[in-house]
Amino acid sequence: MLDLAVELGRWAAQGREFAVATVVSVSGSAPRPPGAALAVDAEGEVIGSVSGGCVEGAVYELCRQSLEDGRVRRERFGYSDDDAFAVGLTCGGSVEVVVVPVPRDTRARTTAERALALAERGEPVALVRVLAGPSELTRADGVLLVRTDGTYEGALGSPDDAGLAAQARALLDLGRTGVCEVPESSARCGGDVTLFVESSVPPARMIVFGAVDFAGALVRVGKLLGFHVTLCDARPVFATPARFPEADEVVVDWPDRYLRGTDTDERTALCVLTHDAKFDVPLLEVALRRPAAFVGAMGSRRTHEDRLSRLRAAGLTERELSRLRSPIGLDLGGRTPQETALSIGAEIVALRRGGTGAPLTGGDRPIHRDSRSTS
Repeated sequence: MLDLAVELGRWAAQGREFAVATVVSVSGSAPRPPGAALAVDAEGEVIGSVSGGCVEGAVYELCRQSLEDGRVRRERFGYSDDDAFAVGLTCGGSVEVVVVPVPRDTRARTTAERALALAERGEPVALVRVLAGPSELTRADGVLLVRTDGTYEGALGSPDDAGLAAQARALLDLGRTGVCEVPESSARCGGDVTLFVESSVPPARMIVFGAVDFAGALVRVGKLLGFHVTLCDARPVFATPARFPEADEVVVDWPDRYLRGTDTDERTALCVLTHDAKFDVPLLEVALRRPAAFVGAMGSRRTHEDRLSRLRAAGLTERELSRLRSPIGLDLGGRTPQETALSIGAEIVALRRGGTGAPLTGGDRPIHRDSRSTS
């Protein structure tokens, strides 16, 4: 549901009744991750996707049925060997969805609307439902909103909602959406409980250093990949919103000073395109000692070797230097700023998702792998 926060927030404000199908688990080569959602309103309008097209028609009908009878539904779809055109995932994987009706004027609706509003504002929040457990917990109106500070709203109807909220918070802290198995010894609910925890966290950051021609293309790629993109350069004549209109923010500051004063985490991508030692070296001294998923720097192999020598002289260890991706990007043979930005974006995706960067043609590894990414 939180995957569609903006659109569903609008539907909620308009007073529409709707049902939401959310992916709760996948296996094999399923195209959409847990948390992907499709919603249908009472007039039949549809938004979102749970499979990229494979089973959308069947899920649409499940949503219409839930709107009519108010029941929660849980279905698994997979590949059919007997009929590849039957309802199923022809890519060979399987996907499990839960369909929940969201009628007007219910306690669950109020809780869901609060969660949608928080997610739309970019605040971390989790929405929690019971998938399996004692019968009194598997109701359509049982839902919790959980925040990172441990507070929660709503109710699951259990004698230990606080304990279940604490279990859900552990996934929210990781930015993970998925199924959480809570044993009876921990849940104190009269039996084992299976929770679906749908987490929404602010977008990961990409910080692009250097207001060069390659930076404009990389900003666009970063936005395409879902990052919150900042462009930083010390030269005010080049670092302007007019030159980088697609950046979420443009900062005029010395790169190393800006990085010292801003927040990064284990999802952040730091891309150094300044291509000038007086900027690069002080910046990378800071970057390679900060939390980040990716630290890359542009330059030739000769520039890279010179940069490593300077960083060693500055006291960086070999372990710290091993984090540096340089020359930045995958070998696509590109030359233009757009092609270069594509190669950088591809390297970031490969690192985040555990890919090899090798062609899929002729390979035998699964196309979709669970890298346990928190992005």
